[in-house]
Parts: sequence; C-alpha cells; structure tokens
Amino acid sequence: MATYRLRDRAQLMQNVQKIDWDMIVVGGGITGAGVLREAARLGLKVLLLEQQDFAWGTSSRSSKMVHGGLRYLAMGDITLTKHSLHERERLLREAPGLVERMGYYFVLNKHKSPPKFGVKIVLWLYDIIAGVKYHRSVRLPDLQEKFKALSISSLKAAFYYTDAITDDSRLVQRVLQESIDDGAAALNYMRVSKLLQDADGEVRGVVVEQGSESVDVRAKVVVNATGAWADVLRQQVQSEKRVRPLRGSHIVVDQKDLPIAAALTLAHPQDNRSVFIFPWENRTVIGTTDLDHKIDLDIEANISAQEVNYLLALANNMFPDNQLSVDHIISTWAGVRPVIASASGLDPSKEKRNHAVWKDGQLITVSGGKLTTFRLIAEDVLAQVDVASLLENHKPKDKPQDGRVFAAITLTANDLQPCDPAIAQILLSRYGDKAKAVVDLASDEPSELTLIEYSRWCLAECRWALREESVLHLDDLLLRRTRLGLLLAGGAECIFPQLKIMCQQELDWTDGQWADELARYKALWQKHYFVPEELMTINTDHDLQSSTESSHA
Repeated sequence: MATYRLRDRAQLMQNVQKIDWDMIVVGGGITGAGVLREAARLGLKVLLLEQQDFAWGTSSRSSKMVHGGLRYLAMGDITLTKHSLHERERLLREAPGLVERMGYYFVLNKHKSPPKFGVKIVLWLYDIIAGVKYHRSVRLPDLQEKFKALSISSLKAAFYYTDAITDDSRLVQRVLQESIDDGAAALNYMRVSKLLQDADGEVRGVVVEQGSESVDVRAKVVVNATGAWADVLRQQVQSEKRVRPLRGSHIVVDQKDLPIAAALTLAHPQDNRSVFIFPWENRTVIGTTDLDHKIDLDIEANISAQEVNYLLALANNMFPDNQLSVDHIISTWAGVRPVIASASGLDPSKEKRNHAVWKDGQLITVSGGKLTTFRLIAEDVLAQVDVASLLENHKPKDKPQDGRVFAAITLTANDLQPCDPAIAQILLSRYGDKAKAVVDLASDEPSELTLIEYSRWCLAECRWALREESVLHLDDLLLRRTRLGLLLAGGAECIFPQLKIMCQQELDWTDGQWADELARYKALWQKHYFVPEELMTINTDHDLQSSTESSHA
C-alpha cells in the first residue's frame, strides 16, 4: 500500500473507502497512536481516524510525566509500577530529549504524612525495579537551598528520586509519524458516527462523517481507542459502562514568579493530596487536581475557579513570599483521564491507572492506562487480533523488526547547519531525522530558526507543522503541534502577524479565513486554556479557607 504522510489528507480522503483495511483504529491519542504503530510494524493495512485533532483530548493535557507511579507502588500495585518503570527507561533510551529524566523532591509534612522509613523502602524498590540508583535522603536546609523561597517550617523530611517528563502531544505526533513511515495512514477531523455491522451483528467497519456526508469504511477489525469516550462507541454492541472520566487541571506561571529547577511533590494542606510543582518548557506548572468530570465529553474541558484557587493555595502555602495570584497565570489546561471504575464512590485519587481491553467480536475496546505504558497497552490490543489471518492476502514489506517504537536518530546537531547546535538538538528530539527537513524548509528565512522569546520553539517548526502535519485550525498549531499557546501570553498573540503570513503561504488562507480562524482560536483559548471568567472580575482571596473544592468533589 502507499505510504501516506500526514500532509496527504486530500489524497487519503479520496481513497479511504476504496481500501479493504485490515484494521481501523478509532481515536488519535497516545493509545490509538500506539496501536497504529504496533499494527504497522506487523505489516497490517491500518487506518487511524480521530474525530477532533490528533492528541486533542487527554494526550495533550496530561501532567507531561513519563513515570512509574510512585504512589501506585506505595498502594501495592507492583505490576503496574514495574511495567511503567521499564517503559520509562525504554523511552528515555529511544526518544532522548523528547523524554527527559528529571529530578523529583518528595516532601513529607510534620502531620499526616507516611513514616520516613516507609518512604525510604518505597524509593529503594522504585529504583531497584527501574534498574537505576538515584534516590537519596535530602536535608531540609539543602532542600531550601535548592528551592530558596520554599517554606520548610511545616516539613519533617525530604527525599530525591527521578522520573521523566515529555511533551505529550509531540510524543503522539512522533508515534504517528513512525507509524506512517511504516505504511499506516491517519486522518484527523474524521468523526466515526457508528459501527458498520452485518446481519449477524458482527462489526465490519465504521461510518465516518465527512462534513454533511457520511461514508462507509470497511475493515476486518475495529479498535476503539477513544479513551474517555470508549463506552460511547462500545455501547453499540455492549451495554455496560466501565470508564470513569476524571478531570485533572493545571496552571502555568512564569519561572521568575515561581522559580523551580526540579519537580516538587507536595501534600496539599487542605486534603493531603499529592500535587506537583514542576518546570516545563521554561515555565512553572502547578497540578494536578483529580475530580469526577460530569460535563459533556465533546465539550473541551477547562479548569474551574475552585481548581484555580486550590492550586494557588498550595503554591502560596509552600512559597509564602511569592504569593501568586490569578494575574500571574499565563495559561491553564484541563484533561479528562479515562479511568476504569473499580467501585462506586471511591476517591478519584485512589482509583488504579490500569488499562483494560474488551473483545466484542471484531470490535476491540481499550481504555485506561498511563501515558508511559502506551506500547504495552498496544501489545495487549494486538494480542486479541488474529494477525496471521489478516496477513493471508498480502505480504508485509520485509524490514528488520528491532522492537523499537522510534527509529534510531542517525543525524547529529552538526548535520543541521546552519542551525544553532542547541536548537538543532531540540529539533532532533522532536522530529528525529526529519529535523533536517525542518531546517531546510527555513533556508530562505534563517530567522525562523531562532527560538521565540520565553520558549524552546522556533517559527520553522510552525511552518513545518502547517505544511506536513495536517493542521486544519490555528489551535492545532498553537496548542498541539507546538505548545506556544500555553507558553506565551495571550495564547501567543506576539507571533500572530508572522503566523498570518505563514498560514496564507502554506494553507492558502485568505484574509477572511485568517480572521475567522483567529477569532475562533481566541475564543477557544480564553474559555478553555485561560482563567475562568469569574476570576477575572473579582479580587480572589487566596487564603486556604477560600479553597473549598477537594479531590472528593
């Protein structure tokens, strides 16, 4: 079959219903991308369909952490922790720079905290399972030296360990691109409205909406990898509901307002939940909350006023001299995690993050799990498929099966001349060997290879995304292909003039189209990626007593 680049949208849309697909994957987050990757590696003719943009839901709004789950080990879930830690180390090896090791400081309060000896044992096991040795005890004066504004008066101990951090949306994009390079196909903004079923009720494909029309796309197997939406599609063949949508929200502030050089794991003084304060893309992030999400899943999630106050209260309690307010917030994000419900009424933070796979004939549904373990989740899905019978009618191309998710990067920063070596290394981490094409695309405009102020992104990446990565809307570009809408004030309004020119050059947008897209993006960003409107019109009291929403809400 032909190899489709993400840019080949029009060609693929014309052919999508003409191909007898082995597998259709519904859902363009990290789980769907992982399934696509494993299916492509096996030589299947596989198509991914996403109703919004790639990584639109949970996979662009996570806490950005590739971690083993220290609290899961403390809860006794050794298997999940083992799998997560092994995958963490694998991703650090295969995607250097895109996945980066980061130091974490686990802080114990004088009240309502686990015993120091127990924490030492858990951290020792954590490193033993991962095959590394980073953990150690930290003296409180040394902790305060590391985080100079941190109040240690309420603390009794601190420990250091490591986990990893990533750009979740770019991780999805890399996995999608690797899949497409292996012969898979993917389309965003293609809503699967229902399943195609034969007279016996067996699933034989999907019905896809294309504007006002719908088309039947047939496949031997359909994988429902829609995350929090998994029950919706599955209920066409199975009535049970298993997914519990939980919302996690974050706020982003300037490093100068809250300087953080490593991640802090802190117990919230209100309810003793663990909350992170960590550096990400030259900014400081505070999160996450953990609440049942009872709003329509098709409406973009957004942080509530109570969640903003809750997160500010933690920061101001632990860093009293900084006293952050709503005015310090650059952006926010809220994501809905698909958690497999274990018992009615269980505290959201105590729900396990295991994934589950259900097979209903030729419909395979997968949900739950963690960003870190996407490859293992995909393997569990493919284990439910009779791959040999799917391959009977076509022979996959011969290629070495090295088991890698990401192809080895063969270029070095020196190969990306005239790009600055530091910037070249960033590009290699995000795009692999395609970083050379990103640089070449900016050959006529060398200034596009300069980092945009306050960020680790350059305009050359915007041009690449517009040309090669299926950008249909401005939010695709600023919130997912790049993260500039989260990192720059006003949703990146400082670069709107340059982006207008680029969108007209690469997407043939007219002045009217640009104006419409800009208005759409501004409204979306203001409502779903900034501070709730009610907090912008009042003088918010950040005293702990005003923060009334807890993880039990």
